[in-house]
Amino acid sequence: MGTVTRTVCFTDLANYTQKVSRSDREGLRRILEEHEQLVRPIVEKYGGRIVKNLGDSFLILFKSATDALRAALDVQHIVHAEGGTSIRLAMTTGDVEEIEGDAFGEAVNLAARILGKAPAEEIWFGPGTRVCMNAAEIPWEEVGRFSMKGIPDEKVVFRAVPQHKCWLPEAIKLAARNRNLVRLRRGARPPLLPPDPVILFEGFTPGSAALDDAVNSLPVLNPASLWLAAYNIASEDRKAWTENGRGLVIGTPEAVAAAIEEAQNVQTRTTGSDTIVLEVGTNADLELVMCGLALPAVPLSDVVASYFYELLPDGRWVNRADNSVVRAEVSPTGVAIRALTSGISVDNRPLPRGEATNVRDGSIIYAPTVTLRFQEVGAPYAGLVLADTEMRLGVMDGSTATLGREPVHPGLAYPDRRGQENIRWCTGPRAARARAGGFTLDRALAGRRQASIALMGNSITVRQIHERCPTYVFNDGTRALTVLSKTDQEVQAQVGNLIFAGTTVVGVRAPE
Repeated sequence: MGTVTRTVCFTDLANYTQKVSRSDREGLRRILEEHEQLVRPIVEKYGGRIVKNLGDSFLILFKSATDALRAALDVQHIVHAEGGTSIRLAMTTGDVEEIEGDAFGEAVNLAARILGKAPAEEIWFGPGTRVCMNAAEIPWEEVGRFSMKGIPDEKVVFRAVPQHKCWLPEAIKLAARNRNLVRLRRGARPPLLPPDPVILFEGFTPGSAALDDAVNSLPVLNPASLWLAAYNIASEDRKAWTENGRGLVIGTPEAVAAAIEEAQNVQTRTTGSDTIVLEVGTNADLELVMCGLALPAVPLSDVVASYFYELLPDGRWVNRADNSVVRAEVSPTGVAIRALTSGISVDNRPLPRGEATNVRDGSIIYAPTVTLRFQEVGAPYAGLVLADTEMRLGVMDGSTATLGREPVHPGLAYPDRRGQENIRWCTGPRAARARAGGFTLDRALAGRRQASIALMGNSITVRQIHERCPTYVFNDGTRALTVLSKTDQEVQAQVGNLIFAGTTVVGVRAPE
């Protein structure tokens, strides 16, 4: 039997396992009946067919990708209006083999994997659906790139946006909290702009002359600071707006306004467990600031052929994450920056989502929540990607601080990023042994106790502790690089120097 092109959709009850544990058999039966009573009429309305019931989920086939998404949006609209059981939906479009009423094929497998990534009350879909759907009928946005078990290569995943919901990009949330978000509505005169404004155009028809006039009325700004609020937008208008690095906020006017109000009401900032508290407050005479990612050159010791790290919106570098904004890719030809979200530019050139460009000494990488600088330092490093973070340690005159993955107190702890998904291995037995032994760049190139920094008056002494992993001290002004490779070897540093080992850069700063 041949295959046919279908949109494969899964529905799933959120928190089903938890509800089962708290329900008797009658309650469980009622939950499943409510699920079917909600889903089945909408599926049939849009020409879909429920293939089978998988307990708390349905496998559904649609002939039309657009109809599948319209059905999913209707489901979420009803759930929101009635306050019923929370449902997630996921789909993709591709070849399906239908055998005795059941469905098989790669599209079925991918849709199931996307469902496993989708949060409650959201509609996620794969690239096949994105290509086949009528983009002008469906409000949608990209979620990110995902690695999924059993699926080759990363897959770009998208999200349909219901009328009641708007997921603000990090740049808009941050601007709303910092009070530098300028909401420019159609027909209003351009306001006085604050420093570093983020402009959100609201009420404009995408591709209209009025929108062009509004953009042209503003002073010259980084395209990444210009955002358009829209709900339904045709593909050509979307491309024309975003190809220069400008961003989109997808949502109805009411949903956008509610999301901005919610962001402005956030008074506290959550931080990750990697945050280092400034242990010595106003009495600190020196600050050590985690300020970037050091990138060892490749090939590395016949083990690593190439690798990458990804930047989170809060400025932390990780091996890989679904919400990363940029990726730093290191290969034998140099360092490239790949945009993983909109609003990225390199040396004032917008970088479309998914594309990469090589960087050189002094390159400036602009992301919605952080601006980075690429610094060449010489062998054995391909370079440093620099931006100060909130991870810092105060040092008092007459005291000594330790650097490393597990420093003694007081100390500044290097990130210990687990996992090998960011590494492409060399061939040969040495690489195979390293991979099997759990090799990572962070653990192999920096020690638990790497180096110490002592402050005595105006003297800053960096001393090597680890017997194998070198420590590097770089003077940005003179471009001099000093290597500490022997235990107890030391060098005099100064404010402004960069100290790095493994993949971690620490800046020596005067206290703020």
